[in-house]
Amino acid sequence: MSSNAHSSSAVPSGWRGLVQDWSGDRTAFKVSWGKAMMWIFLLSDTFVFSCFLTGYMTVRSSTTVPWPNSSHVFSLHVGGADVPLLLIAIMTFVLITSSGTMALAVNHAYRRDRATTFKLMLATGLLGATFVGMQAFEWTKLIVDEGIRPWGNPMGAAQFGAVFFMITGFHGLHVSLGVIYLLIVAIKVRRGDYEKRGYQIVEIAGLYWHFVDLVWVFIFALFYLW
Repeated sequence: MSSNAHSSSAVPSGWRGLVQDWSGDRTAFKVSWGKAMMWIFLLSDTFVFSCFLTGYMTVRSSTTVPWPNSSHVFSLHVGGADVPLLLIAIMTFVLITSSGTMALAVNHAYRRDRATTFKLMLATGLLGATFVGMQAFEWTKLIVDEGIRPWGNPMGAAQFGAVFFMITGFHGLHVSLGVIYLLIVAIKVRRGDYEKRGYQIVEIAGLYWHFVDLVWVFIFALFYLW
């Protein structure tokens, strides 16, 4: 009976009990607030991109006007011939490569190799900036050469321009912000600002960057291969 009384008194009731339970869960699942908030942000962003891509598939499936041929729309004139999806293939390769350099940066950050981490994050940012530059070239080609607009499209269904510029533009904005984010973190790593606090911030930045790369895989499959 005394043991029951002792166990009941060991667990506080009310708000104190709730705080103690939360503290126990936090100890069992050690996730920093920074990483948890990034996961929550990425989850919300997943819903946004999912809605965009679902809307795109719905519009494309329901339109009665023929959808433009991706191989023709996204071809480059090289060596006297039109090469389909050449620019898109290079863009995809650049972005996937940047995901690899980011993974290496996280690995070296936890080894406290500041110099290598800085170089790898700088390389990741430069690859991301290259991707954005190629996307700007793609947009210029479609607008100037092909006459495609968000409100019209001489090559087929008018909805093509609206969904293409909205979704790829939203993704390009994510990449651009990611490049700025990576460069800021890289500079702070080089200065040694995280020596005392640890280098988990590099991993958090990596989570964002891998998410951006993963979203591009779905955009690539639905816009350029379908």
